[in-house]
Amino acid sequence: MLEKCEGIVIRSIDYGESNKIVTLYTREWGKVGVMARGAKKPNSRLSAVTQPFVYGYFLVQRSSGLGLLQQGDIISSMRSLKEDIFLTAYASYIVELTDKCTDEKKPNPFHFELLYQTLNYMNEEYDPEILVNIYELKMLNSLGLYPILDRCVFCGATEGHFSFSIREGGLICHQCLDKDPYHYKISQATVKLLRIFYYMDISRLGSISVKDSTKKELSMIIDAYYEEYSGLYLKSKKFIQSMKNLGDSFT
Repeated sequence: MLEKCEGIVIRSIDYGESNKIVTLYTREWGKVGVMARGAKKPNSRLSAVTQPFVYGYFLVQRSSGLGLLQQGDIISSMRSLKEDIFLTAYASYIVELTDKCTDEKKPNPFHFELLYQTLNYMNEEYDPEILVNIYELKMLNSLGLYPILDRCVFCGATEGHFSFSIREGGLICHQCLDKDPYHYKISQATVKLLRIFYYMDISRLGSISVKDSTKKELSMIIDAYYEEYSGLYLKSKKFIQSMKNLGDSFT
């Protein structure tokens, strides 16, 4: 039976001489795999619609295993994401993280909207580093991780100066710092942004400008938290880090 879905291409791999196996993240069904026959041929009507990051409507013959992609209509090709190596890297990380954090055929309209909004903002040239930080924080719950960002993990204080404890998984106030000697000292701007990014609806994101020093602190905390608790080691993340290191060596 043919069914229509709204989806985003999060993975596309060659299969045989002319086919592709495509992973879609859809609004209606969650993550699904489909076979796109003949999609590797340049004149195929499935060639354009099976490119990474494409957002569109897909007509799929569903089955218990791989579905069969019959046709697709592109809503947005997310063109900018493919024309800049940095944007390609950040977008690749977003879709790889989505792939690793979600189960097959478990619909989650919230995740679909989050993925679409993030890639769309990136395509419209919002700051990709900040978008990645927001996405990483919002994907933590999918991994069963719930950082404490609204109060001190020890005493529950909601006011005061805060640092971050990887060991305790959240903020610690200035009065409890001695309870984790390995805490990260961070600026209060970073504390504020960690809270905002974790709790905020991304569709409400306006123009945002963050100092480089604050960006470094955000990435440091989020990376350390993921490294400690997520069990994920993604190639796309390593590539972003190598690009940053290369950029730093020229500054």
